[in-house]
Amino acid sequence: MIAITRYRVPEGSPAEQFQAELAPVLTALEASPGFRYGRIGRCVDDPELWALVTEWDGAGYYRRALGAYEVRMAFIPLSALAVDEPGAYEVVKPG
Repeated sequence: MIAITRYRVPEGSPAEQFQAELAPVLTALEASPGFRYGRIGRCVDDPELWALVTEWDGAGYYRRALGAYEVRMAFIPLSALAVDEPGAYEVVKPG
């Protein structure tokens, strides 16, 4: 299962600051059971758009990880910047 959370970071906000705020979210998720890998990316065509992309053993692992205290404490401050859209994807053809 792949989870993608996109963020719209307002123009003028330092990219390094947002990346520094998002990094602890990834670190907290990495410690969760079922976590496979994760990356932070920035859109090359729209520099205000960022993505946190993670892969999990299954949706249940991902949802339980989101409920962990450490993850919530890192994720919640950034939720105002998150793009409101579905983010959990089933892998239909492994690469």
